[in-house]
Amino acid sequence: MGARAIHHLGVAVDDLDAAVDTYARLFGAAVEHRATVPDQGVEAASLRLGDGRVELLASLGDDTPVGRFLAKRGPGMHHIAYEVRDLSRELAHLADQGAELIDEQPRPGLFGLQVAFVHPDAAHGVLSELVAHA
Repeated sequence: MGARAIHHLGVAVDDLDAAVDTYARLFGAAVEHRATVPDQGVEAASLRLGDGRVELLASLGDDTPVGRFLAKRGPGMHHIAYEVRDLSRELAHLADQGAELIDEQPRPGLFGLQVAFVHPDAAHGVLSELVAHA
């Protein structure tokens, strides 16, 4: 069991275009993917930084997960995503370990990934995302 690697760090932002420009200017990041997902209420950009990724998330409205996050906490670190080989198996393992799951089954995520979120209470206050290639 366990993650192979950190897949990306998720950062909630107020202005996606400005954030993309900032990460490119300051850190040399390059846009890998960009998508709007109305049913999740988010516009996102996946940025490559060397071997790593940062996923910038902008809300499409106040009553969305990222919108509520921004209203409560402001821009900043939103989640850590861990890449796993078998998402269903990892979710079963986490449930067996007593972790509170937000998603009990994998679901389609951004950029063609299957995803599932683990409640922040399970990981010392940090929202965790498990990702697997579909």
